[in-house]
Amino acid sequence: MPETVVPPGSAAPLTVIALAIAVMIGDGCCAFVSLSLGKKQPEAAKKSVGNSIVMVLVSGLALCAVYLIFSRQIISMFGGTVNAETFRHSREYFFYISLGVPFYMFGQAMNPIIRADGSPRFAMASTLVGAVINIILDPIFIFVFRWGMMGAAVATVLGQVATAILAIGYIVNMKSVKPAKSDFSMDGNICRKTLVLGATSFLSQVSLVAAMAAINNMIRKYGALDPVFGQEQYAQIPMAVVGIVMKFFQIVISIVVGMAAGCIPVVGFNMGAGKWDRVRELFKKLLIAEATVGTVGLIIVELFPRQLINIFGAANESAYYTDFAIRAFRIYLCMMVFACVNKACFIFLQAMGKPVSSTVLSMIREIVFGVGFALVLPVFFGLDGVLYSMPLSDILTFVIALFLIIRTFRELRRDARTEVRTQVQVQTEAPC
Repeated sequence: MPETVVPPGSAAPLTVIALAIAVMIGDGCCAFVSLSLGKKQPEAAKKSVGNSIVMVLVSGLALCAVYLIFSRQIISMFGGTVNAETFRHSREYFFYISLGVPFYMFGQAMNPIIRADGSPRFAMASTLVGAVINIILDPIFIFVFRWGMMGAAVATVLGQVATAILAIGYIVNMKSVKPAKSDFSMDGNICRKTLVLGATSFLSQVSLVAAMAAINNMIRKYGALDPVFGQEQYAQIPMAVVGIVMKFFQIVISIVVGMAAGCIPVVGFNMGAGKWDRVRELFKKLLIAEATVGTVGLIIVELFPRQLINIFGAANESAYYTDFAIRAFRIYLCMMVFACVNKACFIFLQAMGKPVSSTVLSMIREIVFGVGFALVLPVFFGLDGVLYSMPLSDILTFVIALFLIIRTFRELRRDARTEVRTQVQVQTEAPC
């Protein structure tokens, strides 16, 4: 085994699909539980938790079986058969990662459910424990034990197992919605409502893969036609640069998603309880906070792109690399503020029990605009067209999101006024 190994890209779609199913179940259950508790329906909340646990266990085992049975075909589909050595490493890594899928999915699905039960710190801690275990064991297994690809995979799986064990420990001692044995019997209506509420999370994960696939293909195609990057010694620059840009964007968007996800239990509870003013005020504060995060990120990429390149290990690259990286940061992420607000809108609408609006907006952003512009703009602008696809998608999505935001504020204001009138009427008609 070589001393240094990089996990093959053939395992990435495996992880994304598993995560998509897990967050659909987990986020859907989180929203359903919060809405049910707000409506003072604890039995429905417990039923959703029990059914969600069963769904994630069954889907995790089924996905693991599919991956193991069709491992050769999946690895071939995603480029893991360049040569015999590549295939051997890919299959080795793929095998162990597949075994960890049920644990990974369970931990990811339980995380939002734990937050809905009122323990966001435990949810964060359980995830961090898994990540820390992975980070510590990676170099030990790879360099000390010389397990190579197997070591990287086993370290990852052990981290996932630790997160899952912590989640199990919490679930059996839940505070607000501890499910009874009867809550694990499947209820079609509860499952349907839970999955519908989580559909946005599922489609967001899957559509992101489609968008990145389109972007990567266009980079390869039009990079080869570029006078500079068409040369063999510079051919990898566009892909490497866009990868760095996306890493920074993922850091920013992770903060945004974390802030919005933290609002899901609060929003759901207040929606269920009819506290419309609280929901409206929280939405306003969230939008301001997300826009602030986006503004800080925008300032960094526009003013300090060269420093960002150095941070990501490209200090000694060629002038072509540096010039393209600076241009990529400044163009690709120039509408980061809108991107952050759009993401907050997706998640908040989902938390409000508006899965259709949330899902449609998410699909328009990722598939219609994200994939569409990535495929069309390079035809007219070459490699730069790939860079333009991101800001144009975010601008047009924001226009639609702004309409939904305004409509949502009006609905909440109207519902709040109706609630006040109803309370006044009840008080007036009450006998002295």
